[in-house]
Amino acid sequence: MSYKSIQKRTLEILDQSQDGDAISKICDFVIIAFVMLNIIGVILETMSDFEARYHLEFYIFETFSIAFFTIEYFTRLWAAGAMIDGESWRGRVRYIFSFNGLVDLAATAPFYLQILMPGLDLRVLRILRLVRVFKLSHYSTAIEDLFSAVYQERKAFIAAIYLLLIAVILTSSLMYFAETTHQPDKFGSIPDAIYWSLITLTTVGYGDVSPVTGVGKIIAVSTAFMGVCVVALLTGIVASAFANQITRRKVIFESQLREALKDGTIDEDEQISLENLRVAFNLSEEQVAEFYLQAQKEQRQKKP
Repeated sequence: MSYKSIQKRTLEILDQSQDGDAISKICDFVIIAFVMLNIIGVILETMSDFEARYHLEFYIFETFSIAFFTIEYFTRLWAAGAMIDGESWRGRVRYIFSFNGLVDLAATAPFYLQILMPGLDLRVLRILRLVRVFKLSHYSTAIEDLFSAVYQERKAFIAAIYLLLIAVILTSSLMYFAETTHQPDKFGSIPDAIYWSLITLTTVGYGDVSPVTGVGKIIAVSTAFMGVCVVALLTGIVASAFANQITRRKVIFESQLREALKDGTIDEDEQISLENLRVAFNLSEEQVAEFYLQAQKEQRQKKP
């Protein structure tokens, strides 16, 4: 195998596995299991008695984890040179500044931050180590799907955020003037009232801050009503964006499938292309089978 072929094969193994690639599936399982064990380890370390009892074991596991994730990062960085033919450095730069690349770097950052800044609070390092959970995004497009869905509906989303901002400023200002005399410790300023406004608008309602005047209670009821409307609006936009994205993916896949079936058969290259598209779009094999049957039915109907 050539140098470039080895890079491409390494990239295939480290990325989400395709059907029939046993080595890549094993690699996926090992990395996912390691990430989950690290998350469990970080959680258990917050139990002081447990951490004191197994301090050495935690330290050994964290050291091994750092070595594992560091090797993985530099292996991905090396293999990324095959992403763009003839321009290895562009592929590596693309990986470094991609979401997955930044997460992979962050997976090892706490250890090296502790070396560079030995006085750094260990609790901060524990929180940073939880970033490793985002490494699972290599094997799931959920986060990318969320951002993509919101971006597609960005105008509606920004409009809803704008309405939320107006509601926060309006209700917090009114509550400040209504309650500041009676509760200066809780509504001593508009920024203090903003906390109450956000908690009420998002329908959380902790109850630690509440109005005592008649006018304040009327404002609170109005704020709660506005919160239900605004939160429902934001939720509806995101849900609609996801639904539209799924529909678009199905349409694109069906279009590619019909194009491949124009000559009556699907050759090997077309099969590989469709399979890659299926994986990228998170479509199940059952859905693809339905699309295939529908496309074949349409083909037969078109024949004289």
